[in-house]
Amino acid sequence: MASQNLQSVPAELSPEEQEREAAGQAYFDRIISEDSRIEPRDWMPAAYRKTLLRQISQHAHSEIIGMQPEANWITRAPSLKRKSILMAKVQDEAGHGLYLYSAAETLGQSRDQMMEDLIAGKARYSSIFNYPTISWADMGAIGWLVDGAAICNQVPLCRASYGPYGRAMVRICKEESFHQRQGFEILLELSNGTAAQKQMAQDAVNRWYAPSLMMFGPPDDDSPNSKQSMAWNIKRFSNDELRSRFVGMMVEQVRVLGLTLPDKDIRFNEETKKWEHGPLDWNEFKEVLAGRGPCNSQRVERRREAHENGAWVREAAVAYARKQAQKENAA
Repeated sequence: MASQNLQSVPAELSPEEQEREAAGQAYFDRIISEDSRIEPRDWMPAAYRKTLLRQISQHAHSEIIGMQPEANWITRAPSLKRKSILMAKVQDEAGHGLYLYSAAETLGQSRDQMMEDLIAGKARYSSIFNYPTISWADMGAIGWLVDGAAICNQVPLCRASYGPYGRAMVRICKEESFHQRQGFEILLELSNGTAAQKQMAQDAVNRWYAPSLMMFGPPDDDSPNSKQSMAWNIKRFSNDELRSRFVGMMVEQVRVLGLTLPDKDIRFNEETKKWEHGPLDWNEFKEVLAGRGPCNSQRVERRREAHENGAWVREAAVAYARKQAQKENAA
């Protein structure tokens, strides 16, 4: 039962408040057990709200920070077609961030506070976006591997128990599927080009493969939040299970690309019926999360500069809204 892991009703509340809390807890437990959805005005445990805020805000931050590695290549894309496609993709990511910030706001956290936490270095985002993009082929590897991992992780979130989050994920996943295909197509064109182009594609895959696998989070034994999130139907599968599924997808697709994955230990375990991969450098993962990755300081500083440079736009929007309200009140 979901209630086995939830906080009990605080004893210091008045009898009436305890009764309301107990009724709310019972309603919440029933909704979770029925695999239905919690909406913003419904009662929810404080720990459930906190977990959602952490996950959704980190997801939103990842979309916004994730614009940087690719926006860096818009002006250097090899053709007008590539420029326009990449620009559209970066715009999609901005939209994803806005959807997710809106979902997080329904839990009581202001967007301003979430942004302040991000630029102050208090909030986390996906470790994958702290790696540099050093060639055009990286745009293909990010689309194929990074967005591919995102799809594998996020499609189950369309069924998340929190309504606003699940609904936001439906559109996000549809758009991410285009991003993944775009990346695959870039790598396919490069791998069928000159020897130098194929080597550039292979080099990009070599560099992005392991960080992409680590996007799913630490191993299940070292992931304290996963079990509770699964009990609440926020997550549907464990980190390791999603990682295994992703590896199986990449094994098939890399053959079409004519490239190889930099992992000699990949194999399908006939006993468990799951794909297995070689060891990952989890110390590197922790270092990047702690802010000591190749591009951590650069990513946050760029976000801080953008936020400060956009202050006049936010101030103008507030002033306009105030004037409109005054006109309506005067009418």
